Amino acid sequence: MFKGPRPYQSQLPVVDIKPTAEFIVDVQKPDGEIPWSRGGKTDPWDHVESAMGLTIGGFYEEAQKAFCWSSRTQLQDGSWWSYYRDGKPAVDTYKDSNMTAYIAVGILHYYLSTGDIHFLQQLWPTVRRAMDFVIKLQGNGGEIFWAQRADGSIDKRALVTGSSSIYMSITSAIYIAELIGEEKEHLEIASVKLGDAIRYKPHLFDQNKSRYAMDWYYPILSGIITGEAGIIRIERSWDTFIIPGWGVRCVSDKPWVTMAETAELAIALAVIEQFEVAEIVFGWIKGNKYDDGAFWTGVTLPDRTIYTIEKTTWTAAVVLLANDVLYSRSPASRVFGPGPGSPIACRPVSSPRRIDGPLKIV
Repeated sequence: MFKGPRPYQSQLPVVDIKPTAEFIVDVQKPDGEIPWSRGGKTDPWDHVESAMGLTIGGFYEEAQKAFCWSSRTQLQDGSWWSYYRDGKPAVDTYKDSNMTAYIAVGILHYYLSTGDIHFLQQLWPTVRRAMDFVIKLQGNGGEIFWAQRADGSIDKRALVTGSSSIYMSITSAIYIAELIGEEKEHLEIASVKLGDAIRYKPHLFDQNKSRYAMDWYYPILSGIITGEAGIIRIERSWDTFIIPGWGVRCVSDKPWVTMAETAELAIALAVIEQFEVAEIVFGWIKGNKYDDGAFWTGVTLPDRTIYTIEKTTWTAAVVLLANDVLYSRSPASRVFGPGPGSPIACRPVSSPRRIDGPLKIV
């Protein structure tokens, strides 16, 4: 519950980056592919997220291998299948627009971390083809349809979370295009239309997903809803999704908290400059990890049972990303929110940061 004011004491939940990044390296396959877990499936979105975790950990060669795996496995139309096992598409798979788009965020994140303009140029054709596929799935109202099925038909559901992530991907592609002098007008048009749809046309999106926490905070994390509007959105559903001291319910009516959703909420709070609250939320999960650096995927309450033995690479990665955003450990922390040119990108590298905003936790 947000209340205020009260004295602020930074909890300094800084994550030990090296063992968590090494866990991702240990799961990565020799060809660069990063499955969810050892022996698990791979999807294009979480593969990219895990590569971003490698970048934060300073494993640049391994991150490059991951992005090159994406480039090699990209289909002719610019997409990827939604799931892979042993390097092959899973049965009954499809082409997910959000999973396809996220490569742009990963490549920009790598560039912001390393300054490697040559790798950026090398991977631009992959990013461009992915963006072309996604934009072809944009509806008349600006929404992005969810997926193309294996038979070529389009699933015309539009999802708030997926579309918000796509918005961040498109703005990342715009920034890359600006850096290397490529055409970007069609990306800018698609971005404006999509942002307007998410802000002002909720009827275009699947409301059955509103019980999922990601629909709550992803428009903020992605830089679509900002400032006071973002604060109001967070306050509106705080009690629905938050279990104080533990984190974010993945689904509002289920008794489990996930480390990934909690870390992402901390990022979203940082985007709207609520750093005090973000630190506290992130502090709830900093100790929920194994000896090898992996973090719990989730925990059920009130029995406090870790609800899966699967150690997921994408959970490890998003915890590293949240740590980076909160404490400005690398220039890549600017990738979330309104984008690399936004005020959040210009924060000094210091900790803790005090704020006097309206969001406080008791």
